[in-house]
Amino acid sequence: MSQLSTRHLLGIKDLTEADIQFILETAENFKEVINRPIKKVPSLRDITIANIFFENSTRTRLSFELAEKRLSADVVNFSSSNSSVKKGETLVDTVNNILSMKVDMVVMRHSSPGAPHFLARNVKANIVNAGDGTHEHPTQALLDAFSMREKLGDLQGKKIAIIGDILHSRVALSNIFCLQKLGAEVMVCGPITLLPKHIERLGVKVELDVRKALAWCDVANVLRIQLERQQIKYFPSLREYSLYYGINKKMLEELDKEIVVMHPGPINRGVELASDVADSDHAIILQQVENGVAVRMAVLYLLAAVKA
Repeated sequence: MSQLSTRHLLGIKDLTEADIQFILETAENFKEVINRPIKKVPSLRDITIANIFFENSTRTRLSFELAEKRLSADVVNFSSSNSSVKKGETLVDTVNNILSMKVDMVVMRHSSPGAPHFLARNVKANIVNAGDGTHEHPTQALLDAFSMREKLGDLQGKKIAIIGDILHSRVALSNIFCLQKLGAEVMVCGPITLLPKHIERLGVKVELDVRKALAWCDVANVLRIQLERQQIKYFPSLREYSLYYGINKKMLEELDKEIVVMHPGPINRGVELASDVADSDHAIILQQVENGVAVRMAVLYLLAAVKA
């Protein structure tokens, strides 16, 4: 494969299996680069990338910025909190103003599902979705798949359980699409109030008992409770959630096998994961963060090669 089938990364749903494999293989090369003494390559020396974040972000924003700088791109950071968006400027006008400064690529996080798709139809730049509402978060799914492959090898036939707040998670949907395209079996597990209606139509197994999910899976990808997205109460209290769905070391020791524990961050310690799990040998949470830079380098590098 010489280039991606798309000039934007809007969601995993739009990628082919060949696209995903191409990104992950390219990320392997970039992981080797970021572990060298000199961590920079001149691959995107003539490219300017704007990071436009309409929602708070620490990991994703830092990861993208580091990836861009490792590729020698020029980087412009934009925060909506101190911009003309507060004065009523539209999304397209905001981005077109930035593009008129000769920006080639836009990395955007937005609270509205579909915002990157809307942008891709209306502006002349490569768009990378860094998370749109509760819809998708494609680079998180790619780095999760990369981290799983590193640990388990080929994902064909592997069993992955996504546990926690599935209803409000953009990570869950992107992971489901990505893992299924790579041949894995996917289960979702959480309180019934935090599972989307008809989610089984996506071809996933549904489990309400976290112990059964752990006994079934090779990898547990644990999601945090997204209280900031919840307009109503979906469970009585965090203590009660932790009691029924929190994962601790004792539960893992009761299994008759070793499983891998993942988390996209930030972790609510003592809620979805006990510290003795988050800091254990089961967890590859910090490897996910490291792999995120390599995967985002691969995405930016490959998209820059696709012309309009």
